[in-house]
Amino acid sequence: MKSLFKKVALSVTLLTASITVNAQTDTIYVYGPGGPLSAMKACATQFTATTKIPVKVIGGPESKWLSSAEKNANIIYGGAEYMLTQFTQNYPDMVNKASRTALYQRRVAILVRPGNPKKITSLKDLTREGIKILDVNGAGQLGLWEDIAGKENLIGSIQKNIVQSFTNTALGIEAWKADSGFDAWITYASWHKNLKDITTVVELPVSLRLYRGTPIVLTKNKKNTVNAQKFVAFLKSTAGHRIFQQWGWE
Repeated sequence: MKSLFKKVALSVTLLTASITVNAQTDTIYVYGPGGPLSAMKACATQFTATTKIPVKVIGGPESKWLSSAEKNANIIYGGAEYMLTQFTQNYPDMVNKASRTALYQRRVAILVRPGNPKKITSLKDLTREGIKILDVNGAGQLGLWEDIAGKENLIGSIQKNIVQSFTNTALGIEAWKADSGFDAWITYASWHKNLKDITTVVELPVSLRLYRGTPIVLTKNKKNTVNAQKFVAFLKSTAGHRIFQQWGWE
């Protein structure tokens, strides 16, 4: 009898181990910058609930996830087209260029402090004396403010009010939280969805609006390619688009 119990226990252990291994093997690993992270995670949650296929989305500055992505990434996404282009140029052996596709675009706006205490209502208001602007010079926002300011011939006037620039959005958010002296930030309106308690959105007129895309590409990782393709198809579906819209995309 004891022998029988041992055999049953061993069978259960092996079955559990098998299920665990299969679950790990079936997981889709998705990497990219912090901008689209919330929308990607929300899509992953709904996709998994529908298909039972697990998806793990890891986002933030590239330096924090690159080593892991090189080992198991199935999908890489960008916060702007140029970001994924740069990634592809830097790691040509990692991605399947032919699988690259564009998802949805997001618009640029001005983020200000809650309640807009400095009464900033236009791009020109950012040129006023005493206005302190935070800038992210990278991570999908490279040259963002300059492209907009140039339309109104305000490049020099806005530049003089930029008090500090950061290389990525994570650093920009930390500074915005830590230093209330920053009055405005020209960035994506979608960031307000993550920063509702500390920002108010000032929309730009249609003539000044700038948009950046959200590209995605499969890697050359042969494991779980079919499921990765299924997740990309979900991202491009009406349901996936609806989730992105909830997070501030067009």
